[in-house]
Amino acid sequence: MATEFNPSRSARAFWGQEVKRHREGAGMSQEALGKILFCSGAYVGLLETAVRNPQEGLSRLLDEHMKTGGHFMRVYEMFKKASRYAEYFEHAAELQTLATAISEFAALLVPGLLQTPDYARALFEAAQPLRKAAENEEMVAARMSRAGLLDREKAPMYWAVLDEAVIRRPIGGPAVMGRQMAHLAELVRNRKALVQVVPFAAGAHALTEGSLCLMAFDEAPPTAYVEAAMTGNLMDEPALVARLTLSYDLVRAAALSPEASLALIESAAEDYANAPNRAVAQE
Repeated sequence: MATEFNPSRSARAFWGQEVKRHREGAGMSQEALGKILFCSGAYVGLLETAVRNPQEGLSRLLDEHMKTGGHFMRVYEMFKKASRYAEYFEHAAELQTLATAISEFAALLVPGLLQTPDYARALFEAAQPLRKAAENEEMVAARMSRAGLLDREKAPMYWAVLDEAVIRRPIGGPAVMGRQMAHLAELVRNRKALVQVVPFAAGAHALTEGSLCLMAFDEAPPTAYVEAAMTGNLMDEPALVARLTLSYDLVRAAALSPEASLALIESAAEDYANAPNRAVAQE
């Protein structure tokens, strides 16, 4: 799948090309290099074709065994500086720009593509209280840039299913949540996203334990991405993707209709907007 120029992808691709160039220059097979790197030959192939990201440990091993004078570590640092996202999410973010359809389930937080700057900022500040404000702002800018995907002329068909906990947890306080809920409603009314809510009354469902993002493409098989704290996993094995798709369909069936979901989101936005007034009245 073709993609627009991306600095982090360019560094990743260059790192992979250099692995192949040095391996072939040394007369080594992928399997032989894999033994040195403590991985399989197939995994070396994924590194060489930039399917897998550069890694610090592998870069050090390559420099040591290939006698490159630190070449691979320098390219790895280029990759790290160019990347706008966490390493485990880098490839998933790129795939989202290529997808024709994105279907997400979120159990706890508003998905990144739907977030407002204030909401994203509140998340980043809570995750790393001692991180410098300038670094947080860079991360907010990167997330908002990614959210622009839904504004493209040929934007992917985007469908999100949110657990009710997503709209009830007051990330950043009532004012931030009020704007976030209003933003969700605006995206729905502008037909940029289809959003459903799974109410608490639905009880347990097929994805109670986590989040999921399914991506479909015109000329490639579908891919699933699941994420937990500080880690994420891309999966394209057909049987597994099919099982996850079924789970998503079951959750979607348990959710409120799009119309009822929009009414709930707008009601939540109004509740958050009125929260400061209620607090003043109680005083």
